Amino acid sequence: MLKYSKVAGLVVFVFLFAMCNQKSKNEADKETILKGALDITVDETVKPIIEDQVAVFEGTYYGSKISITPKSESELINDLLNQRTKVVVTTRNLTKEELTRFKKSKIQPRVTPFGTDAIAFISNKSNNDTLIALKTVIDFMQGKSDPRFDGLVFDNPNSSTVRYMKELAKVKELPAKGVFSFKTNDEVIKFVSENDGMIGIIGMNWLSQPSANMDDVLKNINVLSVKGLNSDKYYSPTQNDLAELKYPLARDLYIINCQGYTGLGMGLASFISGDIGQRIVLKSGLLPVRTPGRKLSIRKEIIKDKE
Repeated sequence: MLKYSKVAGLVVFVFLFAMCNQKSKNEADKETILKGALDITVDETVKPIIEDQVAVFEGTYYGSKISITPKSESELINDLLNQRTKVVVTTRNLTKEELTRFKKSKIQPRVTPFGTDAIAFISNKSNNDTLIALKTVIDFMQGKSDPRFDGLVFDNPNSSTVRYMKELAKVKELPAKGVFSFKTNDEVIKFVSENDGMIGIIGMNWLSQPSANMDDVLKNINVLSVKGLNSDKYYSPTQNDLAELKYPLARDLYIINCQGYTGLGMGLASFISGDIGQRIVLKSGLLPVRTPGRKLSIRKEIIKDKE
């Protein structure tokens, strides 16, 4: 009987030990704002800046692992609405209709603005004219030919860039003639670098943070200065012209978090909109929402006269 009691006690001890270990493991694996695994979907036109942000975030908080999936704006918003993804990076805020749909699902999206990007026009280096009027591009999108260039090149028919330009031109569809589209911004840049007479329309982030294999390609393109619809001057997609609201093709960047709890999505959004994240945006060539402060260290030196 005594032997049986010892065996039973040992079994209970082992069971309780295993339960405690499992509980500790579950607590260790629990997602927080600085720890856990997260999949985010990113507008392909601003992928470079998010890759930089995630690299620094993971290097700072070792318990975090964030996977990036680049998609077109149309695919990205569709995935968010159908809850196939919980955290996205976009170049626009949610519409009233989209917010109403989330409300019916009892989901309250957290929207965090973190910077301003620009849509850039590029041409082949052989084209000596580095100026273009926005009206010229809009006229072409409305079906009016222009002798100064042969066609427009977009990244993706469903991209945020195409949506932005269609809204600006007030057209529902792109012209069947003279408009080309690929899948990525790199493909647009490469095509324009090899074909004279084409105007590429891309996210500025791909020019300010090019991939290593694009260095030679970028040598064969011009970034054009643009005259707005209500302006008589040309401005470039630079931080200064964006900050002064002079460049006519600016767009804000947002992180939209629909996790519904305090998780890694909130931690990433806070990081990107915080001091370190804003410095990364500034360094990337885009315009941060808040300009990071600078600390100056002033040393007082006492010089003693020699007697």
